[in-house]
Amino acid sequence: KLCEGILNILEKDTKTSCQVACLETLRILSRDKKVLVPVTTKRNMQILMKLAKLDTVEDPLERVSEFPVIVEALKCLCNIIFNSSVAQKLGLELNLAAMLCNLLQKCKDRQLVDDIKCFDLRLLFLLSLLHTDIRAQLRQELQGVQVLTQALESALSVRWTEEYKAAEDRDRPPLSLQETDCAIEALKALFNVTLDSWNVHSENESHQFRYMAAILRHCLLTTGPTEEKTEELH
Repeated sequence: KLCEGILNILEKDTKTSCQVACLETLRILSRDKKVLVPVTTKRNMQILMKLAKLDTVEDPLERVSEFPVIVEALKCLCNIIFNSSVAQKLGLELNLAAMLCNLLQKCKDRQLVDDIKCFDLRLLFLLSLLHTDIRAQLRQELQGVQVLTQALESALSVRWTEEYKAAEDRDRPPLSLQETDCAIEALKALFNVTLDSWNVHSENESHQFRYMAAILRHCLLTTGPTEEKTEELH
């Protein structure tokens, strides 16, 4: 009942601070699988997707004040998808992976969106881990390898000297914590999407995998903000 009450409030046009507080509470409650059973419905998923800016292709990320709401809604969706097989099936029905890929594109070349990208990538990782149909959809329909490779390239700030050769800068400072977390989530999602990709059929696929291999090599030469984060990245 508490979760339903929170979602009823979130469905209304309330203040940003109220939305964030409600989402933070829902995120904590959504760690409990028993709590999720009555609230994992199509309607409730759509409420959270709307708050995470996943319900429209055209709406740009212009209001920085809304970013905390987007991040908290993505965190809630991560918990719900992880803890509920019903939510995983609804994720496929609601085309959640496609909307997440679109949100990643909206984040391209924008400031202050690292947290949004990180939890978008984490949700893509969870969907591709827990639902084989979504994994196939990402690979075959949504150009998932390309989208995730570009996200990884962006997180690592790769500069190119040749088509498949990244610039090596020995004096480059370590990645920030946010950059490292984004790179780690992109790597995890890429692993899932390419898991069954041992047989490359087209010239475009060959290009994508050579491009990804060059970025992965660059990743191994990159350090994170701490020794532990560097180890996790590698």
